[in-house]
Amino acid sequence: MDRLAQRLATLHHKNDKALVTFITAGDPDLGATGEMIRLLADAGADIIELGVPFSDPMADGPTIQLASERALAAGTTLAGILATVTTVRTALDIPIILMGYLNPIHAYGYERFCRDAVLAGVDGVLLVDMPPEESDEFLRYAAPSGLNVIFLLTPTSDKSRIALVGRLGRGFVYYVTVTGVTGVRQGTSATLAAELAKVRRKIHLPIMAGFGISTPQQAAEVAVMADGVVVGSAIVKLFEQHSGARLKSELRRLVGDLKHAISPGPA
Repeated sequence: MDRLAQRLATLHHKNDKALVTFITAGDPDLGATGEMIRLLADAGADIIELGVPFSDPMADGPTIQLASERALAAGTTLAGILATVTTVRTALDIPIILMGYLNPIHAYGYERFCRDAVLAGVDGVLLVDMPPEESDEFLRYAAPSGLNVIFLLTPTSDKSRIALVGRLGRGFVYYVTVTGVTGVRQGTSATLAAELAKVRRKIHLPIMAGFGISTPQQAAEVAVMADGVVVGSAIVKLFEQHSGARLKSELRRLVGDLKHAISPGPA
């Protein structure tokens, strides 16, 4: 059983929900990213999503777009991100997912990327602009390598898309709770429970719900319906607002509060 499957199985056995935290790799630089991964794991994160910065992040709102710009300006590359994961792996076994867009991986080379990602200790990849219908070429290299390929579902996904994600996806399903781009929102969708129930009837993978979840209260509301929650923009915003010791303090506080809110007991 791989790291991701083991972590999700342990959480399920404890009747606990997964806290998936997103940060942009290389914001403000890759040295800080390695340190922040360790901080997030210590603060209560169960899974880390590392955003691979890209010049045209069409699914992301202003907060993550700005983080990508800062990371690219700092010289962040896909090879550098993999090297950072390699370093982190000497001390941590927290599952790490790379989330981003297909272009940087296409440029790197699918076969080379899958090989190097697994060697570095990456557990999965989520490419927001690679629909399952167009994933055959990438899966040809990802599946034999043992790299989990995670797909998105949205409120507009039809039965055929849901069934295909259930057949091709590995690790978990990322359910987008709202239509539109990433970013902080004021509340959760009133139809989310029904939407997730529809997905559960077709898919047996764990469901992580994300996009727009920014407060412990929102996380708690969504965690009742899903197997875990993904928090991105609210965390990334802290990198824009703070630095140094203040950033670390604010990250620990937010992540700790989020984990406490979704857990059946103390985090």
